Amino acid sequence: MKVVRVVAAVICDSIENKTKVFSTARGYGDLKGGWEFPGGKIEEGETPQEALKREIMEELDTEIRVGDYIDTIEYDYPTFHLSMDCFFCEIVAGHLTLKEHEAAKWVTKDTIRKVDWLPADITLIDKIEAVLT
Repeated sequence: MKVVRVVAAVICDSIENKTKVFSTARGYGDLKGGWEFPGGKIEEGETPQEALKREIMEELDTEIRVGDYIDTIEYDYPTFHLSMDCFFCEIVAGHLTLKEHEAAKWVTKDTIRKVDWLPADITLIDKIEAVLT
C-alpha cells in the first residue's frame, strides 16, 4: 500500500493558553467536505516543521509558529496509508485566508466533537480536548 507522509497544524489561539483550535473542510478530492486540521505533504529535504510552515502559507496565506509535537497518526484509508505528524501551532502573521478549503471554523472544548472529522483526524481529538481550557 502506498504511504503518504503529511503534517497537520492544530492552530490554536495561543500555544500557551489553548481555548480554541482551527478546523478546515477539504475543498477537493475523495475526502472533499470532510473536516481536518490543515497541512499537507512533506517534500523531500524538509523537516515536518518546515513543511507545516510552507503548507499553511500556501493553503491559508498565514505564517505560523510551530510548537509542541502532539502525535504521529498512522491510518489506513482504502487506497493509501497515511502517516501524519501533528503539531500545535499559533498564528504569527496573516488572517487564515481559505485558498484550498471550502469552509473553516474555530472549535472549542465544547464544540470540538460536533465536527464531522475525517477518520485520521478524529483520532487526535482526545489529546487536543485534554489541553483545551
